[in-house]
Amino acid sequence: MNHKVAFSFADGKTLFFPIQANEILLDAALRNGINIPLDCREGVCGTCQGRCESGDYSQDYVDEEVLSSQDLEQRKMLTCQTRVKSDAAFYFDFVSSLCNAAGPHQFKATVTDVKQVSASTAILHLDLGTTGQSLDFLPGQYARLRIPGTESLRSYSFANRPGNHNQLQFLIRLLPDGVMSNYIRERCQVGDEIGLEAPLGAFYLRHVAKPLILVAGGTGLSALLGMLEELAERSCTQPVHLYYGVRDAADLCERARIDAYAGRIPGFRYTEVVSDPSPHWTGKRGYIAEHFNSDELRDGEVDMYVCGPPPMVESIKTWLQAQTLDNVHLYYEKFTESNT
Repeated sequence: MNHKVAFSFADGKTLFFPIQANEILLDAALRNGINIPLDCREGVCGTCQGRCESGDYSQDYVDEEVLSSQDLEQRKMLTCQTRVKSDAAFYFDFVSSLCNAAGPHQFKATVTDVKQVSASTAILHLDLGTTGQSLDFLPGQYARLRIPGTESLRSYSFANRPGNHNQLQFLIRLLPDGVMSNYIRERCQVGDEIGLEAPLGAFYLRHVAKPLILVAGGTGLSALLGMLEELAERSCTQPVHLYYGVRDAADLCERARIDAYAGRIPGFRYTEVVSDPSPHWTGKRGYIAEHFNSDELRDGEVDMYVCGPPPMVESIKTWLQAQTLDNVHLYYEKFTESNT
């Protein structure tokens, strides 16, 4: 049985390739034109070292001076000794150019739907299936979209999981005056062709073996929706708590979709936080970190994924440091929304 492998690099690029049953990972990479740095090929030099972020694997031999027992617990691996037992993703702490591999790829997609889902947000649906191309990405990654009729590119996280017959979704913040915002409001039509560059980004769902805290600020929700879709598809058994923060309650979107995860992910919880609400808002107010449950976060190891504007991300990092929550493994993506 063949599997699909993703190699993600420090420059945010990701490369996908197939691997045959019982094939050494390094051999499959080289066969697909990905020249991972190597030296001994015997498991003793560590040159081809990486880390398995998701999926099942085994290693034939690893010298204890190369990877310690703690390294192995952290899922560090040697490409020359690894055999993949499922679809899997691996991270390498160097740039993709060292592998002489091309990426990301260029695609053309067709608009199938666009609708406003809150006062400040639209969701754009694209179909890549009609082109005969296939787009692979990891849940949480993003694409650069070329706005029709312009030379402008804007970055948006996938709001869906990979696969799904190449039907893509993106949450887009509607600015008072912006290249993409004006296109969405004024010109976007079903059937429009949009170019995109993908996959991009080092923010993606890793191996799930701990309770998860997902934190979204504004349209940072998009990346976390992609992760939630993947967790639901995988039948995740770990507790998942989503915090979703916006400035005004009118900015909240995809609430029915989020509520539905309670029936698809056992132990799923959802908390909305509005930082500048009207007097009529009866939910939680202020900033997300003010509403974290310290006892919940201290109860064993936790993986936290945060996606949103830089001030929100920094405030959560500061809060975690102040609470000395060393058991929380933080993954985050800061995005700066374009003003044009």
